[in-house]
Amino acid sequence: MTKKIAAAFIAATMATPVFAAGHASGDAEAGENAFRQCRSCHMIVDADGNDIVRGGRTGPNQYGLPGRTAGTYEDFRYSDSMVEAGEAGLVWTEETFVAYVQDPTGFLREYLDDSGARGSMSYKVRNEEDAVNLWAYLVSVSPEPES
Repeated sequence: MTKKIAAAFIAATMATPVFAAGHASGDAEAGENAFRQCRSCHMIVDADGNDIVRGGRTGPNQYGLPGRTAGTYEDFRYSDSMVEAGEAGLVWTEETFVAYVQDPTGFLREYLDDSGARGSMSYKVRNEEDAVNLWAYLVSVSPEPES
């Protein structure tokens, strides 16, 4: 019986980092390097106001993005389409983030089923692997999403 408990404990302990990482499948270190392109518009500042990554203020703070409802970061003016997407239930997960950053306006048009929808983000992450790695990095520097 003790061996079964020990085995279960080891399995649970080994699974914790995957859960803690928000099920991110990318490489956070590679994502940190890829974020260099993002910081011209985005910063990462924790809840206490500490800079994790100094960056621009054209885009919203990326701290706590995983699990956040789209278009809801306080004191940021989002496009009407992004606010509408959030109101329609868009929450940032690896899947939605990766699709969005590869084609922001196209993603919103499809999500909202509105050919006139527009996002404010003009930059597109061309490589899906970079997008997945960016997600892993954002997960690694953000708190656990609230359930």
